[in-house]
Amino acid sequence: MNDIETPSKTTAKNAQPTKRRPSSSLRKWGPAMLAVIGVLALNAYLLGPTGHKIPPPSDRAQRRMQLSRERTTQIEEMEWDDVKVHRNFNQFRNLSEEEGGVMEYTRRRHRALGEYVHVDVSDQFSIFGKVSVSLIYFAFWVFLMFPNWFLPIGRPGIALGGGLTMVVYRYILTLSGDGPTFYAEKVIIMEPLFLLFGLMLTTIYLEKMERGGLFDKLRESLDDPINWKRSAKIMAMSTIGSAAVMNDSVVLIFSGVVVDLCVRHKVANSLPYLLSLATTANIGSALTMTGNPQNILIVSLAYDDISWMEFASNMVLPVFAATAINTIMMFAYYGSELFPGSSGFAENVGILFGGNRTPEMLAQEHAYYARNSNANANLEESNVNIDVTATVPADNGQWSLWSKIQVCVVTMFLCFFAAGFDVCVVSIVAGCVLMLVNAYKRQHYDPKPDTTQYDADGNPLPPKKTYDIDGNEIVSAEEEEELITESETTLTEVDYGLLMLFIGQFMLIGSFDDTGVPQAFFFATMQGCADQMTSVPCVYWFVAVITLLSNIASNVPVVQMLAATFPYATPYDWMQVSFSATIAGNLTMLGSAANMIVAFQAAKVGDRTFTSERHAPFGVPSTILALYGGTFLLTLVHFSPECSEKLGDCE
Repeated sequence: MNDIETPSKTTAKNAQPTKRRPSSSLRKWGPAMLAVIGVLALNAYLLGPTGHKIPPPSDRAQRRMQLSRERTTQIEEMEWDDVKVHRNFNQFRNLSEEEGGVMEYTRRRHRALGEYVHVDVSDQFSIFGKVSVSLIYFAFWVFLMFPNWFLPIGRPGIALGGGLTMVVYRYILTLSGDGPTFYAEKVIIMEPLFLLFGLMLTTIYLEKMERGGLFDKLRESLDDPINWKRSAKIMAMSTIGSAAVMNDSVVLIFSGVVVDLCVRHKVANSLPYLLSLATTANIGSALTMTGNPQNILIVSLAYDDISWMEFASNMVLPVFAATAINTIMMFAYYGSELFPGSSGFAENVGILFGGNRTPEMLAQEHAYYARNSNANANLEESNVNIDVTATVPADNGQWSLWSKIQVCVVTMFLCFFAAGFDVCVVSIVAGCVLMLVNAYKRQHYDPKPDTTQYDADGNPLPPKKTYDIDGNEIVSAEEEEELITESETTLTEVDYGLLMLFIGQFMLIGSFDDTGVPQAFFFATMQGCADQMTSVPCVYWFVAVITLLSNIASNVPVVQMLAATFPYATPYDWMQVSFSATIAGNLTMLGSAANMIVAFQAAKVGDRTFTSERHAPFGVPSTILALYGGTFLLTLVHFSPECSEKLGDCE
């Protein structure tokens, strides 16, 4: 063991001086400050310090505004009898032309379906009502950002408490005449909740169905003795998994795996690996309309239809660029942790592309393979007299029947997504199918639990005898087997607290949106760009405002607010909103639910390194570079029209 311990001691000595570097405030916050200054300077150059360079609206923009006003007037004049309540699930809650789909927008959708309501009631608030509701929202925003400052309630409890506080306070404002009635049930958007539940159900059954199955193979594929390779594997898995399933589900399952890998390799700082998981989960989720809740909400609320393939084709280049930028930033910012023993960035490049190794890396490899060799030898010794195949599934490199079923379900799952079926229904059905398969497997194939009792010496005790009232032994037929249900096992692992977190945030932000403060902030900051927000150069200021709003009010409610404010936004407008609102989630820890899930899940297994203070120094510069690089590519290459066919401005 000396040949293993000696290099690790040398590594610790060599790594010790590098631990002083993060203590420098300039090194820690310098890149973030430089990135923010760069954004302000770029927009000042493009639009002018006072906005005097903002171009006047084009003829197409003016025509669109005129058509929008006319369409809104038509819709507001409609009587309830003219509105037919229909739901076309093939086209995702959009009405067909025969059903009046061309007249559909947010207010009419609310009147017909009773959901996604955002009616402008800001004029019914007094100044006191607006200010007090805003203060309550920002107070709970701070509590969500720093959940352990006062009491260890946790983010789900804080969000739900904030939502209920809003309900009670808005009732008080209604009685005092300082605000309108708050319909809390109308601001809870059900589709993201259904989707999140379905995806959690699906991924949990994929994870728990079989020991050594599909998810265990994915877990093992993440392990590597070299730090930077382990981080790269985590980022690749997180990016692809989030695009295929959903970022929240991916981080929900793999946060504990990443912490376990850090413990297994005795990593001093797990933050780079948790950031690798969280940041790429957000970036990868921007690729598809099923990658995150705000994307599915965008497709639900968009005036024009947006298909799964159309969405993905627009996002390929921006997501690829954002992933590359985030990876480069990760390897540069955390070079000392991911490249132990390296002298700097130049040597890191040689390690990445030349296959070079430092002595510390070689020591890590030797320790890793020696540890695996010892573990395998100990396992063989312990299994000499045990029939391993009776209890542990054989792992001879082949796929079992259950793993094949999992692959088949996932493949069909993605095919139905791509075909345009209702993603909420598809995800819940996939979870239910896996639940039935898992219940059948446990009842007919899994070994039965051993109920034999033993004495102090390990000898089996005979089964207990039962007697009737006369003292006669009751000889029962075959004892009834006690069945273990799914409700007692796998279903208990669904993170219902996460659903409570979303419900609480919907109520908090729905009440905040009622005041009109977020909309007023949007128009005040956009000024002349409000009616041409995705045209160059306004688009670069637009993504900055969306980024700021997404981190103040969260990205899902921002999308809801924009859908109400700009009901006739074009598919291309929504592509820009989707990309900026999703990538903006990496700016701060509260900007994305995936970030909070990583922090929550890591804390559950004892790792509390992923905090707001440690996230921001990397999140700010990485997010800004990825956001503007991807936005630039999206303005150059996109396949969605810059006009609305239903509105009639594509002629």
